[in-house]
Amino acid sequence: MPKHGKKYSDAAKKVDSKKLYSVADAIKLVKETSYANFDASVEVSYNLSVDPKQADQQIRGSLVLPNGTGKTQKVVVFAEGPQAEQAKAAGADEIGSDDLVEKIQNGYLDFDVVIATPMMMAKVGRLGRILGPKGLMPNPKTGTVTMDIEKAVKNVKAGQVEYRVDRQAAIHTAIGKVSFTDEQLIENFDALRDVILRARPASAKGQYIKSVAVAATFGPGIKLDPLNLD
Repeated sequence: MPKHGKKYSDAAKKVDSKKLYSVADAIKLVKETSYANFDASVEVSYNLSVDPKQADQQIRGSLVLPNGTGKTQKVVVFAEGPQAEQAKAAGADEIGSDDLVEKIQNGYLDFDVVIATPMMMAKVGRLGRILGPKGLMPNPKTGTVTMDIEKAVKNVKAGQVEYRVDRQAAIHTAIGKVSFTDEQLIENFDALRDVILRARPASAKGQYIKSVAVAATFGPGIKLDPLNLD
């Protein structure tokens, strides 16, 4: 078992590990148990009764959180012509084509999101070994491969987050910062909950949401009642 420090142990004492909290109570407790010396992220973890090995149960998508993420995202865009102009107008941090491919191949990775037009994906594909392991490859399912570059960039800048079920059938996503109000965090939580519920595969068996927990960065996990997430 990993050994935790005193700050974590003190925070964990405030959490009843056997209790399933309501959303509102869990959000309050997340703030009380955050001990980082910076504005920590608030993260949600879902465990679902899906089989990620099945193509129709690979849940993935994106949404713009009502109150944003509290983080400024750096966006690079692979586009040419009118779409490149759209990206510039929307506030993209870097725009390019072959030159941007070469820059990334030479070590440039100071960005959070990659967006590309469909016709640029052949070039972006050359970066698969670099971007893939970091979860940065553009994908139509998350809205990062599109002709509407302006909308895509604005969504990211406005607080778009991606969600994706991993090999353990879990989804981990940040829903804001500890400095957010309780109401802002609850609104963001509700928005994520709704898209996950709508994404339930028809072939999923049993109780879809098996467990849910929230936590601040470095903080202890707080379990929610998966049958009462309102």
